[in-house]
Amino acid sequence: MTRRVSLRTRATLLGTLAMTVLLTVGSVALVLTLEHRLTEASDETSRARVRELLELARRGDLPATLRTFDDNGVAQVVDDRGRVLAASPNVAGKPAVARLAADRVPLQSTFRAPDDSEMETYRFWYAAGPAAGGEVTAYVGDSLEQVSEASAQLRRALWIGVPATALLLAALIWWLLGRALGRLDRIRQEVDTITETNLDSRVAGDGVADEVGRLATTMNAMLSRLDAAATRQREFVADVSHDLQSPLAAQRVALELALARPGDVDEQALREEVLSATTDMERLVADLLVLASMDDDARPAATLTDLDVIVMEEAQRTRPDRHVELDTRGVSAAPAFAAAEDVRRIVRNIVDNAVRHAAERVHLAVHLADEEWAEVRVRDDGPGVPEEHRERMFERYYRADTARTRGGSGLGLAIARGLAERNGGTVELLDTRPGTEIRVRLPAARPT
Repeated sequence: MTRRVSLRTRATLLGTLAMTVLLTVGSVALVLTLEHRLTEASDETSRARVRELLELARRGDLPATLRTFDDNGVAQVVDDRGRVLAASPNVAGKPAVARLAADRVPLQSTFRAPDDSEMETYRFWYAAGPAAGGEVTAYVGDSLEQVSEASAQLRRALWIGVPATALLLAALIWWLLGRALGRLDRIRQEVDTITETNLDSRVAGDGVADEVGRLATTMNAMLSRLDAAATRQREFVADVSHDLQSPLAAQRVALELALARPGDVDEQALREEVLSATTDMERLVADLLVLASMDDDARPAATLTDLDVIVMEEAQRTRPDRHVELDTRGVSAAPAFAAAEDVRRIVRNIVDNAVRHAAERVHLAVHLADEEWAEVRVRDDGPGVPEEHRERMFERYYRADTARTRGGSGLGLAIARGLAERNGGTVELLDTRPGTEIRVRLPAARPT
């Protein structure tokens, strides 16, 4: 069985590895830079001394022993016949270090030369110039050992410093991750204790406004949404149970009476009563199916629809069975680019809501607001919507009338707004108390 490595361990290892690679690359760059700088400084000094020796030879002031050179340097001035005219103390009495073809401009070459009683590698600069007895060549070399020793000392220090620094960084990363992940683990433990029975619980924040603190805030917001959704679901189940109970009970009573006294049954009344209860249940189930379709990603095809025709048909459907007068004088021609069935459901739900709450009259109006929008306005003369309920009128399963004296499932306006938004439109509640006015806006043409 494979043992999983913790996030803290993986992050520490990856962080330490990355820092070690960076430190190693930086160390190599530092050593190379040091060697380059030291070599460059030595070259500049050697070239200057070559020019200085040639100038002394030209003036005839060249001493036999060149005292200005330390033990790390070698210098000779050789004439065109190979005789050593001047030399630094460590090569005094020694033959010429080289016989190279020189130019007036200093050139560079690396070769071995005597240093007291041993041979050593030098980086030489040499150039030729005139002297009293003819042409001479000046050789000035600096030992490569000083550069190697300096870089070797730095490398030894880095061999100790880089691992020590990496270990310290690993310990620091481990500690910092422990603090951060400890806060995450606390949030995880608190969330683990939250079930469907205690969705009102919240994650305790520590007051730090960083990523972990924002995560705690986000978790609390999610829990609030879940709690609200669970509450709505419970309320919805209770509402559906209540709404279905009445038509089912009516059907049962009617059928039981018909069975108990077959001879006294008014068949027409029985059919009407059962049909009415069935219609109520069918309407509720249809609303639930529409809600389910709204939660899917699939959208019906939009077409150009005569909005005024649909409004007039829904008004005609509502008139025969209602005590409320429907005023359709404000309906004029207006096309809407939307799914026809969605438009019909929007209009039906809003008109039914208005008729259900109206006292005597419902005004219907349809017109083109501009070239982009078609509008439907439905206004009733009922008591209106109280201020505290206006923002929630379009929530699913919400009813301002908790006694349910007005009927309805609490889904009509939520379905209307959802379908309008699915077709690129809006549904708004306008402030017209007394009474209520709802405005529907739908696209009047195909979007470009």
